[in-house]
Amino acid sequence: CAADMESPAAAGGGFTSVVSRRSRRKRRAGGEAAGAAVDTAGAAMDTAEPRPSKRPAFQPVAAEALGVGKGELRKIPVPANRYTPLKENWMKIFTPIVEHLQLQIRFNLKTRNVEIKTCQETKDLSALTKAADFVKAFILGFQVEDALALIRLDDLFLESFEVTDVKPLKGDHLSRAIGRIAGKGGKTKFTIENVTRTRIVLADTKIHILGSFQNIKMARTAICNLILGNPPSKVYGNIRAVASRAAERF
Repeated sequence: CAADMESPAAAGGGFTSVVSRRSRRKRRAGGEAAGAAVDTAGAAMDTAEPRPSKRPAFQPVAAEALGVGKGELRKIPVPANRYTPLKENWMKIFTPIVEHLQLQIRFNLKTRNVEIKTCQETKDLSALTKAADFVKAFILGFQVEDALALIRLDDLFLESFEVTDVKPLKGDHLSRAIGRIAGKGGKTKFTIENVTRTRIVLADTKIHILGSFQNIKMARTAICNLILGNPPSKVYGNIRAVASRAAERF
């Protein structure tokens, strides 16, 4: 049959495919079947239940259901050089933890640990973590009044690192780096604290910073620049510029 063969096109110079009657019938039958399938699928989608437009609202879970008050315990080790300050400031530490956070606290003389425990009166889920951070900040060397901000505010954090983490220094070079951070009479440290609104503790080669995330970042950058050898005057200018930009954002 001439319809089943491909005939050359005189004008174009190529080949033109001629479709037979059988293939036309198959295509028509396939199109009708596809249309019927689409119709049935559309009908099925129409009969399906509409999806809820809002998220489901669940009731808040009670503290008892999450295990609060079942005797969770945190232990904070106390080094020998902090025994006397802990003894002198014990009531300042004891009062907010017991009265405000509704926790139990004691100092274990055998293991030399401060132990904090939840009880039936504990309602806040984060109370144990706040109390542990508060005691840990005091053990690291912060004043009780400064460490107390960890209980009152939610966006405060502690960060610790060593001078040798920034640059591997030894001997007199390490001593000079610590001296650059502290400054004469602690002037440089106080300036960084006031400009970045943080609290800094220098304990030998360890540095502890207390503050909000953004402020800790500014203070850490300034301290790292001092360790790397930048003069304090240049560091002052940099942190003042960064602090003024941060104040303008807020």
